[in-house]
Amino acid sequence: MSTENEPRRRPVTVVTGGGRGIGRAISERLVADGHDLAITYRERGADAEAVAEALRASGADVLVIAADLGDAGQAASVIPAVLGHFGSFTGLVNNAGITGRIGGFLELDTEESRTVFAVNDLAPLIMSQQAIAHMATNRGGAGGSIVNISSGAATTGAPDTYVPYAMSKAALDAMTLGLAKEFGPYGVRVNTVSPGTTHTEIHASAGRPNAPAERAPRIPMRRAGQPDEVAGAVAFLLGPDASYISGANIRVAGGN
Repeated sequence: MSTENEPRRRPVTVVTGGGRGIGRAISERLVADGHDLAITYRERGADAEAVAEALRASGADVLVIAADLGDAGQAASVIPAVLGHFGSFTGLVNNAGITGRIGGFLELDTEESRTVFAVNDLAPLIMSQQAIAHMATNRGGAGGSIVNISSGAATTGAPDTYVPYAMSKAALDAMTLGLAKEFGPYGVRVNTVSPGTTHTEIHASAGRPNAPAERAPRIPMRRAGQPDEVAGAVAFLLGPDASYISGANIRVAGGN
């Protein structure tokens, strides 16, 4: 933990859902690039701690925070915990997200959809608001970067699959644009990475574990993506080579 007399030299980045799937790949890539991290998890705390231990072995300071981001109060507790541990941070990756069950629109559960929007939109809104209040130069901050993990579904609508999820990611894309324009003058860059079908557990959670293989023939590159391919785009947007990029949306979707 840093002190007032010992300024931090490693960038500190918050990665929601940083212990599994794409989030884990992002965490591993950022530590390899020299970041310290705060990662959140909702369940499987032992797995998140195991990931953190492996990252700490690489020399990183990693804070693990238990938070159900579907609960607004818990979402609002993350950034204060990060500041309490690290004192400051300059990166936020709004990665945690859920799809809801795969199925047709007329069969969807509206309460499940409420949870999808709470996790995918309200939590990033809350955390981005807190992060920008800390980062923005007009509020005494040092600037920073936010990367929102969206989805290719935001532009396809995901018919017969998960329309509410697609809606939630389109809303996240709109937030990226609004925040990039509002806070660009104050040193905060905000961008989006939109994965296509990627090999993670999210498909099993949605009820279709074989989705990557099923969709591969319809992807121009004829395969689903890997989490580390998404992580590379996130690391780029958080790094110095992206210093003049804000309001962008990088699709990591094999040509879709």
